[in-house]
Amino acid sequence: MSTGLDVAREALAGTRAWLVGGAVRDRLLGRQTADVDVVVDGDPADAARAVARAARGAARFVLSEEFGSWRVVAREGAWQVDVEPLRGQSIEEDLALRDFTLNSIAEPIAGGAPIDPLGGMPDLKARRLRMSGPAAFAQDPLRVLRLVRLVVELDLDTEVETLRCARACADDLSRISAERVFVELRRIIATPLARRGLELMSSLGAMAVVLPELEALRGVEQNRFHHRDVYGHTLEVFDRVVELTGATDISDATPALGATIGGQWAQVDALLAESLADEMSRGDALRWGALLHDAAKPLTREVRADGGVTFYGHDALGAELARAVLERLRASERLRAHVAALVMNHLRLGFLVHQPQPLARRTLFSYLLACSPVEVDVTLLSVADRLATRGDRAQESIESHLRLARDVLADVLLWRAQGPPKPLVRGDELASDLSIPIGPRVGELLEELAAAQFAGELDTREQAFAYLRRLIEGSAPT
Repeated sequence: MSTGLDVAREALAGTRAWLVGGAVRDRLLGRQTADVDVVVDGDPADAARAVARAARGAARFVLSEEFGSWRVVAREGAWQVDVEPLRGQSIEEDLALRDFTLNSIAEPIAGGAPIDPLGGMPDLKARRLRMSGPAAFAQDPLRVLRLVRLVVELDLDTEVETLRCARACADDLSRISAERVFVELRRIIATPLARRGLELMSSLGAMAVVLPELEALRGVEQNRFHHRDVYGHTLEVFDRVVELTGATDISDATPALGATIGGQWAQVDALLAESLADEMSRGDALRWGALLHDAAKPLTREVRADGGVTFYGHDALGAELARAVLERLRASERLRAHVAALVMNHLRLGFLVHQPQPLARRTLFSYLLACSPVEVDVTLLSVADRLATRGDRAQESIESHLRLARDVLADVLLWRAQGPPKPLVRGDELASDLSIPIGPRVGELLEELAAAQFAGELDTREQAFAYLRRLIEGSAPT
C-alpha cells in the first residue's frame, strides 16, 4: 500500500518541492508518521490536485484555513499530505519562519541531503527544543502550547531562552481560536508524559489562560481526610488515571489498581480504547474527567463552626463547570456530556461504601441506572480518586472502597455490554392493564419493575403484572 510520502514523491517529481516539518523530524528520529508536510515553489492547489490524482481515487483534497494550504487525505484515513506555498524567496527563508529548529529541516521531495540552516539536526540529536527565532511565539502564540506538546510527545528538554520567550507570550494565547487550543490540549493530555506537560503549562503561565479552572485549584485546602490541596489531589488522581489508561498490561499498574481490576483487565482495556469523540478514546476522556472532577471545589468551599471544611454540591456544580470548559474549547456535545457525567457521578460509589456489604441488588441497580452511560468509566475514576485521598484513616477507607469496586466491577461491565434487563412489560401494556394514563407514573412503575427484575425477584410477564398489581395496592416492597 502506498504511503502519503510515496504518493507525494510520484506526484511532484520534477517540481521544486520539499518535505518539511514533522515528516522530516520524525524520519530522523526513526518514528513512523502518516502525516506529510510539503512546501512547493508554485501553486499549492495545483500541487495538491496532482497528489490527489496520483492517489488514483484513493484520496480527496480540501482547503485548510491555516496559511492557505491544501490537504490531501487518504479515503481510508491511512495518511494525509499537507501542501503549503513557499514563504519567502527560498526554502531557507521559509524554514526561518517556522516554530522550532527541529521542525525547520527540509528535504528535497526527490530525496537528497537535508537542508538545515538553523541547526535543527544537532538539536534533535541532543533532544533539545529551541525556537527558530526570537519572534517565533509572537508570530503565533499557539506555539506556547505546541512547545509543551512536543516536549511530552518526544520527551525533550527546552532551551532556557526558548522558555523565557514562551512565558512572555503565554497571555497572548487568549486571542487564539478555541479550536486550535483544544487540538493541542487534547494531544498533551493524551500522552504518557501528560503530568509533565500540565506542570510545564502552569510554569509558562499557559494554564491560567487556557484552563484557568485548574489553576484556581492551587492553595484550596481540604478537610483532614485529604493530604494535599485540591490542585495536588487532582494531579494525583490524574496520575492514577494516566497509569490505568496508559498501561499495556495489568502488571504495568500499581498493585492497588491491579488487584481491583484483576481478571476484568481485558474488558476494561477494550472499553477505554473505544473511540468516543473529537479524535479521543474513552480513556482520553477519562483523563479529562480526572482533571475536572473537583473543579467546582473553590466555588463550594465552606468552613463549619467546628473548623471542618466542606464542598457540598461540588459534584453537580462541577458537572456544569466541566461542560462549560469543554464548550469554551469547542468540544463536541458528546464529549461535553460524557465528561460532565463523570464529574456528576464521581462520588456515588464512595457513598455506597457505607451501605451493607455486599451491596443489595436494588442498590446496585440504582447505581448503574444513575451512572449510565459512564458506569464503568466513573467506577474507575472513583478508584483513582480514593487512591489519591490519603489523610486521616486513609488506609481503612481505601481498602473498603477498592473492595467495593472490585465486587461491583463485573456487574458494571456486564451492564455496559448488555444494558438493563429487557423489559418484561411495555409501558402501554402496563397502562392498559392497570387502567392508568400514560405519563410519569408509568415511567416510575417501569423503573420499579426493572429494579425488581435486576434483583432477581421476578422473571416472567405474569410475575411482573402480579407484582405491579400488588404495588398499586401498596403491598409490594420497594
